[in-house]
Amino acid sequence: MRTKQDYINRLSKMKRNLYFDGQLIDRTDELQMRCLNTIGTTYDEAAKPENQELMTAISHLTGERINRFNHIHQNTIDLHNKQDMTRMLCQKVGGCIQRCMGTDATNAIYNVSFEADKANNGATQYHENFKKWLTRFQKEDLIGCCAQTDVKGDRMLRPADQPNPGAYVHIKERLKDGIVVEGCKVHISEASVADEVLVVPTRALREQDKDYAVAFAVPGDWDGLKQVVTIHNLREREHFPRGFMPGSTDSYMIFENCFVPWERVFLAGEWQHGGVNALLFALFHRHSYSGCKPAIGDVILGTAALAAECNNIQKAEHVRKKLAEIIMVTELGYAAGYTASDLGGPQVFMPGKGFVPYGPGSYIPHSIYCNVGRCLSGEAVWHESEILCDLAGGVVATFPHEKDFVNPETKDALLKYTKRSSKISVEDQAQFWRFLGDALCSATGGIRNIGAYHGGGSPIMEQIAITTQYDIESRKKLVKYIAGMSGGDREALAKSNFIKRPKKDR
Repeated sequence: MRTKQDYINRLSKMKRNLYFDGQLIDRTDELQMRCLNTIGTTYDEAAKPENQELMTAISHLTGERINRFNHIHQNTIDLHNKQDMTRMLCQKVGGCIQRCMGTDATNAIYNVSFEADKANNGATQYHENFKKWLTRFQKEDLIGCCAQTDVKGDRMLRPADQPNPGAYVHIKERLKDGIVVEGCKVHISEASVADEVLVVPTRALREQDKDYAVAFAVPGDWDGLKQVVTIHNLREREHFPRGFMPGSTDSYMIFENCFVPWERVFLAGEWQHGGVNALLFALFHRHSYSGCKPAIGDVILGTAALAAECNNIQKAEHVRKKLAEIIMVTELGYAAGYTASDLGGPQVFMPGKGFVPYGPGSYIPHSIYCNVGRCLSGEAVWHESEILCDLAGGVVATFPHEKDFVNPETKDALLKYTKRSSKISVEDQAQFWRFLGDALCSATGGIRNIGAYHGGGSPIMEQIAITTQYDIESRKKLVKYIAGMSGGDREALAKSNFIKRPKKDR
């Protein structure tokens, strides 16, 4: 496994195809260093002996020890460890760790490429292509991002009906040695600092949309790919630094006459599998949220409690109620993810069929609980910010800049008049208000809330998944029986797909 510095050194050698604020920049530009330090935590922590079980795994392909972020889940323990690893790391950086996208994409493609080959009766070699790519990905301990979301154009039109074919990334031309793709993927986290870009479809597809059923992987600086990047950094501190200064990036990824050789192609026209690929990536990613969102909940809880203490209102009844709200959402989200891990197995939910075997045997988290956990935590984002705002008061919006606290003309007066609690030093109180201002009043704080709400699928997408996959009919039959109505069935609940524990080796 490589180190954080190895990771940065490799990025420094990649070709320049990143555009930011009208300029062409390097991947190791100072503007991106906060993001590199955030992702670099995944290397620093994996190197610690006490984190070996949590942060590393034995590759089922090579038998070598690898970073867990590059692992294909082989059992429920892997799923549990991925969730707990994500929570631990997100606590350390105070937010998104940014490496889950590659994990979730590799696990999705690993299964879909196998099923596509099986359906093609051996005419394609997608799964073997992917395993060869994955072996290198694991050995070199690379960072992957997932390019899923298309620009979509006219939202009322399906991919093949768009006036602009590039509204969805698609196969423009098929050649003897590969394919040529075109289109644009948007909102792609960590793409500007990733070694490899994994591209997957974004929605269910029809036969006439087959050119949009494409999955592949290319290096982040591949010919025919350019990235327009947004960089999310907090205001720099000169005198009162944070304990950890996070950063993140997102990219618009523009593919123009981009040639992809067959050995890097994992789906090319199999439209029935395109939609499954999209849903499976979303499922794995929502499972990742059951680790990161509880970690963010931990930070929000600590922030809310400290805001109450700084204002000396910690014993007020309404404070206890608000802290309880944060705890409940945090731990329910974690519990849903834990259950999704525990009920996971080599199967997926298929409409009209229920859970069916899927893939070559790797483990997939239970879809209902992934979606429930993600939906609960996603819907809570703005209310949690409201709680922080309520407990803090207006001080976070108007707190003086840090240089005013070192200016001899204003320092003493500010320390005198910003003191609220006698139990916390006034210097620590000031540092806390700066921190909370980062969360509630900065551009990056606002962007984080948008990402927390929409990332992994907006709550409406989870609601659709939950209601279409859950066995509502059996519950209706049960109530009909209890109420004495015709069509009742007292055994209905016992027959439900979601009551029985899946049979699997543990």
